[in-house]
Amino acid sequence: MFDSRLRPLLAPLLDRAAAAVDVHWITPNRLTGVNLVLGLASAVLAATGSWLPALGAWLLCRLADGVDGPLARRRATRGPSPRSGADTGQGGFWDISADFAVYGATVIGVAIGAAAGYGAPWLPFLVVLFAYYLNGSVFLAFSSIAERTGRRIDDGRSLSFLGGLAEGAETVLVHSLWLLFPFLAWQIAAVWGALVLLSAVHRIIAGYRALGRPAGL
Repeated sequence: MFDSRLRPLLAPLLDRAAAAVDVHWITPNRLTGVNLVLGLASAVLAATGSWLPALGAWLLCRLADGVDGPLARRRATRGPSPRSGADTGQGGFWDISADFAVYGATVIGVAIGAAAGYGAPWLPFLVVLFAYYLNGSVFLAFSSIAERTGRRIDDGRSLSFLGGLAEGAETVLVHSLWLLFPFLAWQIAAVWGALVLLSAVHRIIAGYRALGRPAGL
């Protein structure tokens, strides 16, 4: 919901961060790998009840995820290197694969830690996982069909993202909140799951309508 407003505000900061790490041995794909490793580490730490270290790993993984795209675009403006060649979409595929792994793993990690430490029920976390699955399926299907039929949404990202009530900024916030307040994790998950499900319904309707219009409109 807030991504379209936050992206222009955060872009200069992320561009400066990308410039700071723009050395030959740091590549966008390696940053995505760091994002994956830190996200999985956050999930393991949450599962063991190490909540503050899990929060630190989560925030660092989101920072890596935020910088890999600007770094890729920064290098693209200098033209393809002899080693990289033209953009094949490999980076975008690797990025979305890592994000899905991180989101799912962190939900499971928090569920395990909250159940063990605070007797939290699993059901709200299962709802969140189902809602993530539904949202992911919808926007990936839309992106694929939109690309094929000339309805691509070009906002600088590799895929055509349909806006929704629950987007990246809200996900970062909610995952941070249940790491800060693990004794309320299942209540937060219940509200979040309902919101993400509502967002999925909105995306289904918006995507159906968008694909029903002639290309270019």
